[in-house]
Amino acid sequence: MKRFAEDRIREDLGNKIVLLAGARQAGKTTLSRQLGLPFAYLNFDSAEDRKILRLKQWDRQVDVVILDELHKMPKWKAWLKGLYDTEGIPPGLLVTGSARLEVFRRGGDSLAGRHHLHRLHPFTVREVRAEVEPADALQRILTVGGFPEPFLANDETAARRWRRTHLDSILREDLLDLEKVRALKSIELLVGLLAERVSSTVSFSSLARDLEVSAHTVKHWLEILENLYVIFAVRPHHANVARSILKESKYYFYDTGAIAQAGADPGAVFENAVACALQREMHLTEDFTGRKANLCFLRDKEKREVDFLVLIDRKPRQLIEAKLTDDDFSKPLGYFRSLFPSAQALQVVRKLDRPREDRSFDLRMLPAVDYLSEVSFLEEPPVRSFRASK
Repeated sequence: MKRFAEDRIREDLGNKIVLLAGARQAGKTTLSRQLGLPFAYLNFDSAEDRKILRLKQWDRQVDVVILDELHKMPKWKAWLKGLYDTEGIPPGLLVTGSARLEVFRRGGDSLAGRHHLHRLHPFTVREVRAEVEPADALQRILTVGGFPEPFLANDETAARRWRRTHLDSILREDLLDLEKVRALKSIELLVGLLAERVSSTVSFSSLARDLEVSAHTVKHWLEILENLYVIFAVRPHHANVARSILKESKYYFYDTGAIAQAGADPGAVFENAVACALQREMHLTEDFTGRKANLCFLRDKEKREVDFLVLIDRKPRQLIEAKLTDDDFSKPLGYFRSLFPSAQALQVVRKLDRPREDRSFDLRMLPAVDYLSEVSFLEEPPVRSFRASK
């Protein structure tokens, strides 16, 4: 199945190193091989390929050299920088990985100005709409998840079997590759606790009591799980960025199927799927355009809450309330709409026959399939207001 980033990656390979990050088994190697370019594939886990890499003896006539698991090479960034500076492009250099590339991206690097980053997510409704009917795609995501193997098989038993080895591989291979952590059982328990609390704010101190560790340790473990693309944080919006980081966040899973098969409330499963679709669009916007994209939620002292606020270059773009089934417009959505007049206010409903409008508060209610098939923030939205059109 063609991935959305393929065309942009091919373009970027012509001028800089491309780093392709993302969750384990999200399809990074498959995407790399299906770009339609003659390639040389080298995996650092292979003893034969390690020798080729050490001697730099790959075929220079190919269009792209795919370097898989390169982060396991000692001083890999310096090696890659030297290769780029001395040989340049072509051939293009495509480096794939997950946690190490994410940590490298966040920590500052010696490859500044020499690379483009692309982050690959599990399938979303918008990405597969050309090949899978959107209603079917959403149903698959809500039952078996969006990772390519279970999504394409569309079999709940097969998905459960795949999922047992997937998380185990992340924690016992990728985690140990990232840093020395002995408390694997405790981190597995943390993952289970987070699955029970999807769509709710998470308290470090509460988790610390449940796990019998310090709040600082819990925070560190959550950062590791984020770097491993197991979870992602959605923080409360506040004009003071530092305050929003300190306040309690929500955590969602890249694998919506894991939430569903853990027996989570269907509303939480649906909210997780919407969060995944929005997070993917945040990363696409940053990776494709270089603009800053943030996904937050809104809550005030009166407990009024809206699930998601999309900020592009710190400007509010959309307010989104995710509902499994609800014929009435959310009152908090109408309230926060008055505080963010430049943003669209949308109530996305899983079970809804047709779109609806509330012109008095400038709100729209959309079927989830319609919204998730089209959601994108790559371009500026058209200027439109229900009030202005009255």
